[in-house]
Amino acid sequence: MDFGTGCLFLLVTVCRVSALGMTYFKRFRMELDLSGPMPESVSVPEGYELIPYAEGLVRDHAAAKFQSFREELDTSVFPCLGRRDGCLRLMREITSRIGFVPEATWLVRHRGGARGRGVPVGTVQGIRMDDWGAIQNLGIHRSHRGLGLGSILLSRAAKGFRETGLRRMHLEVTTDNTAAIRLYERLGFKRSSVVYKAAEVAGV
Repeated sequence: MDFGTGCLFLLVTVCRVSALGMTYFKRFRMELDLSGPMPESVSVPEGYELIPYAEGLVRDHAAAKFQSFREELDTSVFPCLGRRDGCLRLMREITSRIGFVPEATWLVRHRGGARGRGVPVGTVQGIRMDDWGAIQNLGIHRSHRGLGLGSILLSRAAKGFRETGLRRMHLEVTTDNTAAIRLYERLGFKRSSVVYKAAEVAGV
């Protein structure tokens, strides 16, 4: 999502309209009412662990972000998502914001790394914007998708927002990403509007 820096987009749409050297990215804003019933808890798949935010995990979140976005369209528009150092700077920026919500920020590790250390494969971050909880950079490593990890991260983020007193949350998603849209709608998100974000892209 775009909160002062283009690198805070959650997902970038493939639907593009070009004009005057700019490319406009079309996305749905989707909202969830946190005052109603929350999505049912889903067990973390065997071999994975879900970890709440802690200051010492910033590098792990950045690593998961890099692995999640480096082969996606996002990196051609927002180069920071395609670089390890860019993802680390982005994580430090998010976690240093006044509105950062640790309770809505979660990491997924896959057990089986070197020396038994879990490998970061998924991340989500939350920020408070006025009376809204705003999802930042939800990402799952390509090799670990299809296991429900994204749903688990979103559910934990929603509960974290509600624990801090928020009653509404939102995110933005590409209008062509039908699989993600179905996931969000299954979790109770509703489409509220269509938004366009402008970015300068080489070759336009």
